[in-house]
Amino acid sequence: MIILYRVDDRLVHGQVVEGWVPHLRAEELAVVSDEIAGDEMRRAIMRFATPEDVDLKIMTVQEAVSYLPEAEKSGRKVLLLLPGLTETVALVEKGFRIPALNIGGMHYSAGKNLSIGKAIFLNDEDCAALKTLSAAGITIEGRGVPSDPPLDLMEAIA
Repeated sequence: MIILYRVDDRLVHGQVVEGWVPHLRAEELAVVSDEIAGDEMRRAIMRFATPEDVDLKIMTVQEAVSYLPEAEKSGRKVLLLLPGLTETVALVEKGFRIPALNIGGMHYSAGKNLSIGKAIFLNDEDCAALKTLSAAGITIEGRGVPSDPPLDLMEAIA
């Protein structure tokens, strides 16, 4: 079963490995990114960062469309990681249902002028994507680690 859908541009890193994995008792990290799936070096770095007792699956959006229904039905606890909202919207457009979405980190880059919390920076395109996802019935929260209080992102961008 997929226990958390998380958007974080850093993907596999300390907050995930030290915070979310033990908190959720995740057995697998599933990274959905066309870019990462095609980059052997970045895949290798993520393998090194993943705890030994946790499986790592890296796939394209198209591969995820086939894999995620299987993951939902399995008894395994899967933490799904997406590098951005583009991949999230693509999954929804391909018919995949996401009940709730955690936004953990969307770091500053040029044009991202709206700052929410410590590590969420949005531009107009991000806000439009969040509104599309919310309109699809997805509950959206901003939260870096499990001990942080969740932020209502839809209220923040209204």
